[in-house]
Amino acid sequence: MITGIDLVHEQFHVAAGTPLRWRQEDVRFTGVGIECRVNVEDPDRNFAPTPGRLDRFVPPGGPFTRVDTHGHAGYLVGPHYDSLLAKVVVWAPDRDLALSRLDRALGEFEISGPGMRTTIPFVRRVLDDAEFRKGRHSTGLVDRLIAAPKPTHPRRER
Repeated sequence: MITGIDLVHEQFHVAAGTPLRWRQEDVRFTGVGIECRVNVEDPDRNFAPTPGRLDRFVPPGGPFTRVDTHGHAGYLVGPHYDSLLAKVVVWAPDRDLALSRLDRALGEFEISGPGMRTTIPFVRRVLDDAEFRKGRHSTGLVDRLIAAPKPTHPRRER
């Protein structure tokens, strides 16, 4: 997102025998990219997986937003493997706008099914955290947010 180079696409070219089309000095970084994982887990139960059928699955879209996923309506999330459902990546010219774009994208996500919970509401709590927004967070962030009282008006999971 910050280089404009699709590394997977480049890997396919190299695997096909084509030389790299980029030199290190050709790579330029612009803006800020932020990625988050959307897992089918319940943060209120120590991030326990919540396998089941996805009745509704509508990922966000729009400019500067990419969603990598295998999910779709009717998909059965199994209990035996990684609970990752999607990765959401956004780009913006600066961190504040990137955080806002990620929050918008997560707010647009629609995921539902019997007993289905995702990490989206928890990630949005992270995005609301003042220390995180300032980039002054530590590995204790998750434990701190879990121990803190829940917001009085929590964002609804769609």
